[in-house]
Amino acid sequence: MDREIFNIGGFSIKWYSVLLLIAIFAGILWLMKEGTKHKYPKDFLFNMCFWAIIFGFLGARAYYVIFNWKIYAADPISIFKIWEGGLAIHGGLIAGFITIILYCKKYKVRLFKLVDMAVPGVILAQAIGRWGNFFNGEAHGGVVLRSTLENLHIPEFIINGMYINGNYYHPTFFYESLWCLLGFIVLVLVRKYKYLKVGGLTCVYLIWYSIGRFFIESLRTDSLMLGGFKVAQIISIILFIIGILGLMIQSRKGKFEDLYSEPLHEEIKF
Repeated sequence: MDREIFNIGGFSIKWYSVLLLIAIFAGILWLMKEGTKHKYPKDFLFNMCFWAIIFGFLGARAYYVIFNWKIYAADPISIFKIWEGGLAIHGGLIAGFITIILYCKKYKVRLFKLVDMAVPGVILAQAIGRWGNFFNGEAHGGVVLRSTLENLHIPEFIINGMYINGNYYHPTFFYESLWCLLGFIVLVLVRKYKYLKVGGLTCVYLIWYSIGRFFIESLRTDSLMLGGFKVAQIISIILFIIGILGLMIQSRKGKFEDLYSEPLHEEIKF
């Protein structure tokens, strides 16, 4: 699979970078749309996205490098070659979330209302961004027979793209992309529930993504490891539990209390 879209005079544009940009744009576009509905200033939201994306990228790269330090210690310059891949979504989510916490604290805005508005766009961005792994020939599973992939009714071009160095591999990037796309549809539908509480969408996102990632990660051969355990599975379990506990706490609130559908009442001094 060719990583480059084109190369002119040594300057190349890679699919990985372009797909990440498309994913980011889709996530921002969703947040802006939802923010307008809930009466949040566009400048306020765009500024938040700007910082969350920057620190999210740094966090995603740092997370990946930390758990692959033996590789990067021998070639520190390669740490900066993010166009070659090597971004861990959990690191990006954690760093982005911390950034939003600080942003909301600075402007005295409620955190989970903003996160609720953002998570459908986040999971949509994840669905798109995973295709960058396809063109990089990474984030795949173990060796399988071509017939196995054909029996799963996987598109022909994906099967061909999963033929790497003489073997076919499970396209785990594709499984996760489909799971995230379905998750986007689920979140869009859940957000229409009349009695949805603030924080509810965030909890559903954590539960949905963690379930899919846990099982898909079991197929991958390039997982970040901590001892004998896959880091992504550990984090998935933690986030799943947080999501369940969050929904349990929300269930104790009154039926009409703290509803997500309520628009912003206070003025944001930005």
